[in-house]
Amino acid sequence: MTVASRAMPWALIGAACLGSFAATSSGTTRAPFLLEMSGDLDVSMPLVANLVSLTATAWGITSALGGWLSDRIGRRPILIAAPFALALSLIVQAWAGSFFWVAVWAAVGGGCAGAFTGVVFAEVSGHVDDRQRGRALGWVMSGQSLTLVIGVPLAAGVGSLIGWRGWLVCVAGLAFVACICLFATVGRGSAGHTRPATRPSMRSALSPRVLGLLATGIAERICYGLAAVYFATFLQATYGMSLAEIAIPLAVFALGNVAGTILGGQIADRVRDRLMTFAVAMALSGIAALVLFLWHPGPAISVALGFVYVLLNALGRPSFMAALAAVPESVRGTVLGLNGTSASVGWIGAAGLGAAMIGSVGFEGFGPLGAALALLGAAGALWCRRNTSA
Repeated sequence: MTVASRAMPWALIGAACLGSFAATSSGTTRAPFLLEMSGDLDVSMPLVANLVSLTATAWGITSALGGWLSDRIGRRPILIAAPFALALSLIVQAWAGSFFWVAVWAAVGGGCAGAFTGVVFAEVSGHVDDRQRGRALGWVMSGQSLTLVIGVPLAAGVGSLIGWRGWLVCVAGLAFVACICLFATVGRGSAGHTRPATRPSMRSALSPRVLGLLATGIAERICYGLAAVYFATFLQATYGMSLAEIAIPLAVFALGNVAGTILGGQIADRVRDRLMTFAVAMALSGIAALVLFLWHPGPAISVALGFVYVLLNALGRPSFMAALAAVPESVRGTVLGLNGTSASVGWIGAAGLGAAMIGSVGFEGFGPLGAALALLGAAGALWCRRNTSA
């Protein structure tokens, strides 16, 4: 007889989705303002662009620390304090008069966002049955994906009226609303919110299977990052498209990520072998990478291929996250916090490898590189599938 699943905690999922959107928007939506910020702060545009790497580094460090801390003091304090501190850091950043202080507070904001992200995944995971976990985490991840679809265009539109400083204040307000929502939805006394009775075992947290999944996650994030960071540049260099002309293609690309994440969550809860699902999705995305970057028949087809590539990549992500969350409750925060760290390593690796590839062989090298990394990720998932000890 099948045991009925618990009702999905939609209020918590909604608050987590909003918090994820605010955390990702605090850095990603800076993209439309690079030229404006460089002029306002009297520094070069590449220097302003390097705030991405600075934020990613801070994000990765605090993601691991936040996850570890949540397993010791409970998740509620971090889930409330992190978005509140993020809101304050954005307000102070908006008032900063020099690039140095903008960079300092951007790093602080990235740290707050990183501390929040892994813990909120652990929190949602603890409130759903395993058979629902793929859908629940897929919805939370969609909050991050929507940053590209809604956040960046909204930043460009609102920012044209109130500037980059005004936009930071808007994101601060959003983070504060997320803080209030999490305060209302994250309980005080249930498991995962209070100090654990026993000290969590790091051996349980860092099992060979978990370490293998974290390494696999780096390969997956590099695959995604290569396209997410350089897709616009690829279209401009290959087809001579202007900034105005790539707006719709970038929206299509982002919609592929959202669609893949939501659909992937449904698949993760219907196909029990989640790591096999992830491996198949990665292998198919590797084939798509070869076609996308080696075949250039025209802008429309390349945009369609970009949609397919990012959809396939996102399709396996909920299955991967659900498999990673299948660890003891006492160490789930630590494990999912380390996932944020591995994701940051992947983003930094994607930026560095992409720049090196463009400087040596051009965008044609992205296809074989993406395919190789995708196959590496698939192989890592299959290895972890055989190693069932968590």
